[in-house]
Amino acid sequence: MTVPDAELAGRLVREAGQLAARMRSDGLGSQQKTNVADIVTAADHAAEALIVRALREARPDDSIVGEEGTDHVGTSGRTWVIDPVDGTYNFFRGMDWWCSAVALTDRDDVLLGAVHHPARDEVYVGGPDLPSTRNGELLPRIEDRPLAESCASTYLHPPFYAGEVGAAFTRAVDGAATLRMLGSGTMDHLAVARGQMDVLFQHSVPEWDWLPGSAIVRGVGGAARRTTAAGVVWSVAGVPTAVDEVCAALDAG
Repeated sequence: MTVPDAELAGRLVREAGQLAARMRSDGLGSQQKTNVADIVTAADHAAEALIVRALREARPDDSIVGEEGTDHVGTSGRTWVIDPVDGTYNFFRGMDWWCSAVALTDRDDVLLGAVHHPARDEVYVGGPDLPSTRNGELLPRIEDRPLAESCASTYLHPPFYAGEVGAAFTRAVDGAATLRMLGSGTMDHLAVARGQMDVLFQHSVPEWDWLPGSAIVRGVGGAARRTTAAGVVWSVAGVPTAVDEVCAALDAG
């Protein structure tokens, strides 16, 4: 009997997250990717390999794309998108704001996201047509609110504070009640889904940092949009009114 996609995804992110956590406890080095804050560890590669092996066996016709280089082309029209460790800098520095995540898409949209937060041993699964759960229990629908009453989460590297990107960022930030920068987009999505934060936005977000978490936000009644401003694409997710207002602020330039 074929295991349902949501069940498979939840199991794989938990196994990947637990593997990464064990490897961290044993001690890890890191390698720099694009800058000193963008790093990769052996745990990233091992966790991605674990998920890929399982998917190749369980879903041999599906495509697979992973942050650490996996690019398998299948025939089904469906694609699994893997972020084996989201928040690797946090992970490497011993912080708990990191997770393992996957998403499943078809040709039209994301079908589901699954995320494991090892620090709390919580697995989240949800999507546009799949009410989001935490360890199998339904999450409540999030409460809509304006941006002026919202806790916003974002991330912007210091080199981008100047120029048109910085101006767009400032327009969006200025409308929020308060702001957090915590270093894991997928974990920020989970905070929105839990009602701890209300909206998140960042530019130039790759699919593995966007799809798993935004699917879970949509599964609790949230919105997820992308808009182009200052020459870059911004990804915005959260309570619907705040999402609309962030997009309007970004577009105002």
